[in-house]
Amino acid sequence: MNVSFQTAEKGGKSATTEWYTPQYIIEALGGKFDLDPCAPFIEWHTANKCFTKEIDGLSKVWEGRVFLNPPYTNPIIKHFVRRLADHGNGIALLYARCDNKMFFEDVFNRAASIKFLCDRIYFFRPDGTKGDRPGCGSVLIAYGKECDKLLQNCNLPGKYISLSNY
Repeated sequence: MNVSFQTAEKGGKSATTEWYTPQYIIEALGGKFDLDPCAPFIEWHTANKCFTKEIDGLSKVWEGRVFLNPPYTNPIIKHFVRRLADHGNGIALLYARCDNKMFFEDVFNRAASIKFLCDRIYFFRPDGTKGDRPGCGSVLIAYGKECDKLLQNCNLPGKYISLSNY
């Protein structure tokens, strides 16, 4: 599957979905992930192995503990979240919009736990500058026992909820 990180033209501007995770999120989750299948083009230190959109992370083998901050556009986000749920070992960072089919099928029914973050995350642009305040909050989603423990013990302010899907 060809992964596109660009949204359609909006109001005459090209809008990007390439937003980088703040390093404090990765550090709060232990700082050690084996794979980031949606990695930025620039070195951003999210995992030991990184797939950019040109490598097409959905078509590759996933091994070890995964960190996933996918493009938030449909249908790409659904494919990445489903793949992480199937893999069963990783943490996803998504918008906290949990009233959709993807959340009911691949998060609430398959994840080990979730943590709604208190404050909105300011993601970073491809040029390394801090982005504007996002339109909604974020949630971390853990798949597998190991990642559930990481999420339960991370020091990010928020509400941890066990879903007990191992």
